[in-house]
Amino acid sequence: MNQTETVTKYLFLVPLEKKGSHEAPVIHMRKIAFGYSTRCNVKCAHCVAADPDHVPARMALAKAKDLIEQMAGAGVSGVSFTAGEPLLYMDDILELIGTCRKFALYSRLVSNSFWAGSAEEASAVVMQMKAAGLSQLRLSYSRWHQQNIKRDNVLNAAKSCEAAGLDYFISFVTDFTKEDDGYEDFLRKNGLRFFPEPMIYSGRATDFERLPLRTDFQENRCAMNPYVDPNLDMYACCDAGSHFKRTNFFHLGNLNSSSVEELFCKTENSVLYNAIRNVGISTIASFAGFRTRDIVGYRKCELCEKLFNSPDNLELLQQGAEGGLAAWHR
Repeated sequence: MNQTETVTKYLFLVPLEKKGSHEAPVIHMRKIAFGYSTRCNVKCAHCVAADPDHVPARMALAKAKDLIEQMAGAGVSGVSFTAGEPLLYMDDILELIGTCRKFALYSRLVSNSFWAGSAEEASAVVMQMKAAGLSQLRLSYSRWHQQNIKRDNVLNAAKSCEAAGLDYFISFVTDFTKEDDGYEDFLRKNGLRFFPEPMIYSGRATDFERLPLRTDFQENRCAMNPYVDPNLDMYACCDAGSHFKRTNFFHLGNLNSSSVEELFCKTENSVLYNAIRNVGISTIASFAGFRTRDIVGYRKCELCEKLFNSPDNLELLQQGAEGGLAAWHR
């Protein structure tokens, strides 16, 4: 997932703890990935949102609307409907988009475009979402998605957004192999707005073959937008973090027993979470004793898993969070 909402209000400033005085404050913009349902109509082999033994779940509509109201009260400025395929529950999602509009929240929806089999069908759905108040549509696209959904569906959905004046972009998930060249050429040929999204080797993609990385040493900072699932569990990370079952490092709590405000404060005030956002995964790995050649061999989410889903590494980092780690910077 990796969401970036174009919103500007509700900035939360949390000082970097135990850092040098030259450091700038941490800037938090409260956004959330909202998993109304984890049900999907396709079973993509690379899906980060589903483990092999995945059992779909769905939130109660009334509870979802109440949560969005609570989020607005807690200063959340952007809601991204994600997890499974949101538009399997079209009427419910339209209501939730309308709830976001009621409280002046930026709303994004992530979809696989199954509903866009023709230009007419795509236009009808896009117009309903725009009328409900959707701010942006994000279309999932990859050689794995397109084993299940025709590429023309994505084209129909994108062109309907352009015609309706609804902001959109295509999330092009790739492992950067030549196999993806034809899929990228299709997007370019049709003049579509897209952004490459690196494959995350988690969920169903855990056992995929990793190809060698060829890149410079990266800091690998992560915005860590929180994620709430249909069971009302809230996680500090919206990508692979909910799969860290050995340590549950990113699990913040459950919204049946904690408030939205409490769980956002928990993620904003954590020394380690703020280190991920501001120091970066690579520097943390260096502090933890990883060899540099190993650090550059892992993708960001994989490196995060090595650090924080290992009880031994996590204990080391928790012990050093307010000491050595805070001083491990240029």
